[in-house]
Amino acid sequence: MQLRDRIATYDGKRRYVRGLFATIADRYDLITVVLSYGQDRRWKKRLLDLAAPPAGASVLDLATGTGDIALAFASRGARVVGLDVTRRMIELAKLKTPAGTPATFLVGDMLALPFANGSFDIVTTGYGLRNVPDLARAVDEILRVLKPGGQALSLDFNRPANAFVRTVYLWYLTAVGGALGWLLHRDPDTYRYIPASIRQYPGAGLVGRLMQDRGFTRARYDPVLGGLMAIHHAVK
Repeated sequence: MQLRDRIATYDGKRRYVRGLFATIADRYDLITVVLSYGQDRRWKKRLLDLAAPPAGASVLDLATGTGDIALAFASRGARVVGLDVTRRMIELAKLKTPAGTPATFLVGDMLALPFANGSFDIVTTGYGLRNVPDLARAVDEILRVLKPGGQALSLDFNRPANAFVRTVYLWYLTAVGGALGWLLHRDPDTYRYIPASIRQYPGAGLVGRLMQDRGFTRARYDPVLGGLMAIHHAVK
């Protein structure tokens, strides 16, 4: 079965994504650096600057991976919970966390958050919304756990609207992803998932519209890397 067919349904994508991230967890930091041309940390800092968290803000970082965004918020005085569905990611995030850091890391599903309504001032995710099998449900859960006036921010790959740009972009990611997958895991499909998921992704503009349709009072996005990436910023 081809990769696009394996992630075409809710259950199929759920199973594939969980298996994939369990496989790549120990290479995750390396891959984010390689595929972002070393710009990943700068983009995450831009997300933090947009949020401008006051000291003591309560922050939930979804699909936290190895904890980069969560730990960056904690370094600015926020009280942070990082949540990821992959147990190994959470183990690695805890290993990176300096003693005394106001950050807690939990294994959990962003489609069924284990928190009460209105628990957080800020909810963030890096490369999370594109990977969920039900985007609307993920947006609903983010909205639910935010306090009134709370912020949601998401950094992710975009799906360029221009057909030529999109074709070149996806070809490049497929070629590089295939090579990295073979080199690191002896499976070229491992990182070909990224362009496959972008093909199914509605794109930054429609994701912003979905956020407003689901109940955010306003939502916008900032293009990154000439629009190949995007940072969404929405307010409840």
